[in-house]
Amino acid sequence: MAKKRIFITGGASGLGKAIAFKFAHAGYQVCIADINDERGEATLAELKKICHSALYFHCDITKMEDLVWAKEQLIVHWSGIDIVVNNAGVGGNAGGIDDISLDDWQWVLDINLLGVVRGCKAFTPLFKLQGFGYFINIASMAGLINAPNMSNYNVAKAGVIALSETLSMELAPYNVGVSVVCPAFFKTNLTETLKAEDPKVIHSVNKLMNKSNLGADDIAQAIYQAFSQQKFWVLPHKTERRLWLLKRYIPFLFHYIMKKHLARLGKKKPANANTSR
Repeated sequence: MAKKRIFITGGASGLGKAIAFKFAHAGYQVCIADINDERGEATLAELKKICHSALYFHCDITKMEDLVWAKEQLIVHWSGIDIVVNNAGVGGNAGGIDDISLDDWQWVLDINLLGVVRGCKAFTPLFKLQGFGYFINIASMAGLINAPNMSNYNVAKAGVIALSETLSMELAPYNVGVSVVCPAFFKTNLTETLKAEDPKVIHSVNKLMNKSNLGADDIAQAIYQAFSQQKFWVLPHKTERRLWLLKRYIPFLFHYIMKKHLARLGKKKPANANTSR
């Protein structure tokens, strides 16, 4: 029986690397893609100790031609692909809607949302031709809970969720499955691409990630289990999963809790804010 094959964008570090090793240990042929060639080659060398047929491609997900080229190379090397993980992304901007420039909006949307769109668009024709395939799209709890001061990141991740829900129905007749992954804070290198005018913000985010009891390996394990069971939702963090369920079923209580939580964090209103209701 032929080995299953998986392609992972942003696979040279962080969650992408953890997913690569999880599936390699499970017996998959693994191809990672990244824009950081130094990390990519280093990760490939590690992967080859487990999976001799492992591959690395330089791939910029803001360029459709890179993803189409990767697809064509996978056909040459492996005669196709079973799973595509659209994982590559950036941390976005921390700041209010009036602080984040439109250039930064375009930067985040082009990578975090349109990068996933391009990945799905590039590989869907191959999946249809094969008669099978599976997309694993990495979103975030930020796309479900929508905390303040991260608007472009929240919107991009919410778009990934909407795209994934759409494709789960659109591609089902072609035997193509979809999972969407929505982790909260976990130990990873996301802040390398998080922009904030105040360096204390990045320090705070790093602190939250380091306090998490889940790491990239735990998220990768949750992804593997969800894929094995053909589950659409992958929501690894219990507290945030409960918050999302609260938002869906008792939205007024969710908003009350969130406002109280923000007040406890010492969020202040501008001096000239209108406090009337």
